[in-house]
Amino acid sequence: MSVLINQIKNAVSSKRGMALLLLVLALTMLLPGQASIPPIDRDEPRFAQASRQMIESGDFVEVRYQDTPRNLQPAGIYWLQVAAVSVFGDVDAREIWPHRMPSWLSAIGVVFVTWWLGALLFGPLTGRFAAALIASCVLLGIEAHIAKIDATLCFAVLLAEASLAKIYLSRDSQERTSRWAALFWIALGVGILLKGPIPLMIVGGTILALIIIERRTAWLGKLKPIWGAPLMLAIAAPWYVAIGISTHGDFFRTAVGYSVLGKLTQAHQSHGGFPGYHLALWPVLFWPGSLFAILSAPFVWLERKSAGVRFCLAWIVPAWLVFEFSGTKLPHYTLPLLPAFAILAAAGLVHADRLRFFARPWLFAIATLIWLLAGAAITIGPLALAFHFQGSVTPYCVALASAAIVSALAALWLVAKGRLRAALVAAVASAAIVSVNNYGIVVPSLDRAFISSRLVSALNQAQRCDNTSVVSFSYREPSLVFLYERGQIFYPDTLDEAAQNAFEDPTCTLILADVGDGEFLNVVTQAGGAIEPVAEVAGSNYSTGEEVVLTIYRLDAD
Repeated sequence: MSVLINQIKNAVSSKRGMALLLLVLALTMLLPGQASIPPIDRDEPRFAQASRQMIESGDFVEVRYQDTPRNLQPAGIYWLQVAAVSVFGDVDAREIWPHRMPSWLSAIGVVFVTWWLGALLFGPLTGRFAAALIASCVLLGIEAHIAKIDATLCFAVLLAEASLAKIYLSRDSQERTSRWAALFWIALGVGILLKGPIPLMIVGGTILALIIIERRTAWLGKLKPIWGAPLMLAIAAPWYVAIGISTHGDFFRTAVGYSVLGKLTQAHQSHGGFPGYHLALWPVLFWPGSLFAILSAPFVWLERKSAGVRFCLAWIVPAWLVFEFSGTKLPHYTLPLLPAFAILAAAGLVHADRLRFFARPWLFAIATLIWLLAGAAITIGPLALAFHFQGSVTPYCVALASAAIVSALAALWLVAKGRLRAALVAAVASAAIVSVNNYGIVVPSLDRAFISSRLVSALNQAQRCDNTSVVSFSYREPSLVFLYERGQIFYPDTLDEAAQNAFEDPTCTLILADVGDGEFLNVVTQAGGAIEPVAEVAGSNYSTGEEVVLTIYRLDAD
């Protein structure tokens, strides 16, 4: 056994061996469930459906979800999904996994850039530990399993921050920085195509904080803004000009007025929260790294004047304050800041022996309590959801969750014994087990929660035409629109519109009604149609928190 351990140590001591280990860890965390988890309502299928419509229409400027303009964010993520589907997927199949590829590939990129940046700021060992912590991070894993912007945005912001860090560290040297400046501006240009001004806010906050701390600006010349800013605009501006012309300015009125300024000042779609919302969620979302980040707080304080700590704090604090005091709050907003936490946590762990700050009992007690509560939510919470939705939990899930708990407890015991690097391995192993269990087994088994997948099967069996429309008055989840490939889904706004949709082609139309849609059915029958129930699908709509019983009706015109 000792020979095997030594061989592993020798393997990971090289860059190639460490790269392979990190890749295996990242794939273990990110790949389970990519194909087996159905589309997650509501944002993911909207992104995926809009990307599909781009392919079908050939219009790569305007983003549309069904007949509605989706003027909420730029087209960058849709282009990436279109590319992934075109290269790796079947354009005619309604599969979600190709749409998720940009997210999990970006997450792998985040792992490796964090490795490089951690090594740049604090040394090789810090880089390796930081990469392991961000690879096992709960929030990165969640976003890597969803076909939307945030994992890709994190990668773009991280590239910009890494380039900025390289330039910042060379501020007193004669080192040439043109290639890093080019990467900085390219990353910002791509980021603007993904999320508008958000990357500028995060990276600009870092620069502003460093200026305030350093009280000098001469080093900013190394960013080469004279040609760098035009490079950024050359990447981002053409699409913004095109969408402005195509929508007659509607995109900017919606995206800026509603999606950006509106979210800063008020809570949109009930996504509000108190100041401190993100801080309260952070121990869960950054688990298992939150344990080491809390324990590293004294290191951060003691080394606050060092360039590495100063840069990471400048990265975190300004953007964090903006997110905390914005009217709209969603858990994923802070994802682009988590690589900085991983680097600080890893640096504290590496330097623990020299500074001896991990031995403070009160800090260890606080960190342990917070970390155990967060770990319980991540490990046991999905099992509780499975029991709620399905009424049972498989023994395999319980066994894996138990193994994860044992590994997490071992990590705490190792920290208490001062074996911090072994504790990191145990904590990351716990996170890997949780990821395999949750994404690979638990979530895909929640049949009652994934109503649209079962609805599509029932609709396909009930149809009488190759191209069959579906009229649904109350069940309006975007996953149904994305998954149903044999016709159009109509979500009428009024009862009269519903009847009109139903009778456009009665033979090739199905009615989808909930138990509370009696008035809708009455309008249909009074308009001259006889309805025949042919299938029923029951489940739990996690988007609304309601139990639903949906009936599929065939329609025959008199």
